[in-house]
Amino acid sequence: MPSAPPPGDPAPDDGSLPASALRRAGEQGLSFYVHVPFCRVRCGYCDFNTYTAEELGPGVSRASYADTAVAEVRLARGVLAGVGTPVSTVFVGGGTPTLLPPEDLGRILGAVRSEFGLTTDAEVTTEANPDSVTPSSLEALREAGFTRISFGMQSAVPRVLRVLDRTHDPERVPDVVDWARAAGFDQVSLDLIYGTPGESLADWRASLDSALACAPDHVSAYALIVEDGTALARQIRRGEVAMPDDDDLADKYALADDVLTAAGLEWYEVSNWSRPGGECRHNLGYWLGTDWWGIGPGAHSHVRGVRWWNVKHPAAYADRLAAGRSPAQAREVLDDDTRRVERVLLESRLRTGLPVDVVLPERRNLLDAFAADGLGEVEGERFVLTRRGRLLADHVVRELEA
Repeated sequence: MPSAPPPGDPAPDDGSLPASALRRAGEQGLSFYVHVPFCRVRCGYCDFNTYTAEELGPGVSRASYADTAVAEVRLARGVLAGVGTPVSTVFVGGGTPTLLPPEDLGRILGAVRSEFGLTTDAEVTTEANPDSVTPSSLEALREAGFTRISFGMQSAVPRVLRVLDRTHDPERVPDVVDWARAAGFDQVSLDLIYGTPGESLADWRASLDSALACAPDHVSAYALIVEDGTALARQIRRGEVAMPDDDDLADKYALADDVLTAAGLEWYEVSNWSRPGGECRHNLGYWLGTDWWGIGPGAHSHVRGVRWWNVKHPAAYADRLAAGRSPAQAREVLDDDTRRVERVLLESRLRTGLPVDVVLPERRNLLDAFAADGLGEVEGERFVLTRRGRLLADHVVRELEA
């Protein structure tokens, strides 16, 4: 999803969707994303829609956020009144969701459960920072129904964390993983970032080894992207730190793939590895274009080819819901060709591959050319990227979309 949405069309005040979308809504499953936009500090590389207490200013309170989110869940039930599909995944992200009390996160989840129902095997995830949880808070989250937790580890090297403006002690990561296991979480995931200015290959290997020592079920490893308008971008522009180097990023990706695969985690998406059965089902829903409703300021939603996004600031978000209005800022109805292009963009990133028939007939000869160049393989009716292809995924997608 682009960081800046297109202008879109006006969204109805009541949040209603076209009849064409509602007719088949939920056929492929239904998910909820809940955005919690609060952080203690703003990390220098982050351009997410998040706010510190100082940035929020008066009139916006964390204490009332759960009530506002619950109001949007109830709005969603009204819009999707004819959809009887129970929710199969819920993902609470941010920001730092665990800055809210576990009881508040539990109330939001409880609203989804009471309004829509949850499948018996529902995957319910929250993100967390290592310094934002305790054994008792994790127990409370598990009791509320959370089954999966994703910790923002990022690095095991203190000086790398400092460049990223991360405030946690890396030695706390094994503790929080142990606490999550003791609380009964079904799955524990660790998020890593590679390519931070000043990070050596040995630093990156140390982070991988430290993560694997925790025996996670899932690891996400993302290349550092320098986003316009961030503090990191300004530091690079002033020459204070170096821009991430593409060759260095490629070397670190290859190392991650080697080390994680040797430890029994297999790639299932370009930046994600898991043990068998440990894939994040919620994120797979995004990549496969299923239906989800995004709760919270700036959250995006998608139902059967209709995509919309909420107003970004928490105050504007709360004001709209308090007035009985949808918080949606704008929306777009995707035509068939746009949906096809998005399938190329997203499904080509998956280990299960891109169905060959999604590629325009006049472009399918490229698949053989990519295979000859070592970028992918045709496995039955699907095109699957090799490791070299994963490193050049943007190039492959651009060619297939053209």
